[in-house]
Amino acid sequence: MLNSARIIFLLLVSFLLAACTNIMQPTYTDPFRSFETSFETETDFQNFYKVTPGDYDSTHELSAENVYSGTYAHKAWILKARADNNDGLVYLPHRAYPTVQFQKTSNGIFRTPSLVTIWVNLNISLTDRPAGSIDDWFSFITVSPDASDNWVRTVVINLTPDGYIKLVHVPTQNEQQRIYQADPSNDPSGTLLFPQNEWVRLDLLIDFDPFGGYAKVWQNGILISYAKVNGGNSGLAQAHFGLYAAASIPSGVIYNDDLRIREVADEDEAITLINSTW
Repeated sequence: MLNSARIIFLLLVSFLLAACTNIMQPTYTDPFRSFETSFETETDFQNFYKVTPGDYDSTHELSAENVYSGTYAHKAWILKARADNNDGLVYLPHRAYPTVQFQKTSNGIFRTPSLVTIWVNLNISLTDRPAGSIDDWFSFITVSPDASDNWVRTVVINLTPDGYIKLVHVPTQNEQQRIYQADPSNDPSGTLLFPQNEWVRLDLLIDFDPFGGYAKVWQNGILISYAKVNGGNSGLAQAHFGLYAAASIPSGVIYNDDLRIREVADEDEAITLINSTW
């Protein structure tokens, strides 16, 4: 049974989401749109917010040292540990990434469902922290229907110390309830653990429908996590990719390459794209 503090917290979150006028519904009926970048030039992100390199005890750049395709990939790495993984004002995660902000483009926010595809190469160590502290985590993708700087509603793909990627903030903000999740109970051989130090394709199907929203994540074409998603209004406003990680982590590096965000008609079209070469 939920205690009174938990109930009040959930009601407050629900009120804030409902009151957020920046969670808007797309109104255009044009052909499906697509955003693509292979991180060959920073001009692909010139109109969007980018975390200043060196802030949050982490940094990022375009680098030729480890690429999936082309000449450059986006490289981000941790400079040093920041603080303990605590809740509250001292919780200061690492951040080193560009954003994609469709609300700043001439055509506005994307429609959902949308399929987000990216190639990642990660080298990091995640630790189970002592009781009373948050365990380490690394976030590959954050998407939001909120067109403001507050990112009030987000859906996130995280890697946790058990080695599996997971949808986070589902079905509502600050909840972790999934319909399906790869874990040792259904993956005793560990074949679905996230492989580090190699290029891995991640596909996120996100549907911010206000009544039937959901998200699914595939790792190299295999479904890993699936959850309902509440709090949207059919639009994808913005997203970020790169380095977003727990404060206590002292080091780690992530390379991103070949990012595509594409509006799709339905999950069948998304699966066709997931099974295609990109």
